[in-house]
Amino acid sequence: MMSQINKTKLAVLISNAGTGTNLLAIIDGINSGKINAEICAVISDREDAKGLEHARKNNLKIEICPKKESLLSLLQRLNPDYICLAGWKQIILDEVILAFPNKILNLHPGLIPDTIEGKIENPDGSEALWNKGKLTDKAILNFLEQKSTYAGSSIHFLTLYFDFGPVLGRVFEKIEVGDTVESLYERLKKKENELYVEVLEKLCK
Repeated sequence: MMSQINKTKLAVLISNAGTGTNLLAIIDGINSGKINAEICAVISDREDAKGLEHARKNNLKIEICPKKESLLSLLQRLNPDYICLAGWKQIILDEVILAFPNKILNLHPGLIPDTIEGKIENPDGSEALWNKGKLTDKAILNFLEQKSTYAGSSIHFLTLYFDFGPVLGRVFEKIEVGDTVESLYERLKKKENELYVEVLEKLCK
């Protein structure tokens, strides 16, 4: 186990498209001692990202990276052990993925299988939706439109395969009668926040 001195270095990438809840969950996980890590920088694509408020309150280093072409050099300078995508909306270039293999964590609003041809089952045995290529709102809407019994999300390592990579954890949320995108996502989001902490807790031991 790592000593308190030798903590895992995390870079957390956010944007003005997110609300900052995953960043806050990670900060709280570190402060509570669940995650043996430190955040070496919070990187945002814009100055107006909501998550930057959490970074400032916790005196974290902030970096603004408006161009995707600038990300690799910034990350190489910071040299984090893991890179946590938490509402990041820029495309991650292949050069970044290749420079940090099995180091970039992504939260995807769908149930990613363990193999390209594989499938994941919901808790009731029905087939879970991958939602490959769908961003959050469209992914949540797809759960409803396809009349899935469960919504769910996966945290995986980013690879050159789109929306696919080694899965580190999954969560499921039962879809209720009368659910809207907003009501369903509100419940799922809480589980996503908890999942991020659980995954990092294991990785940073």
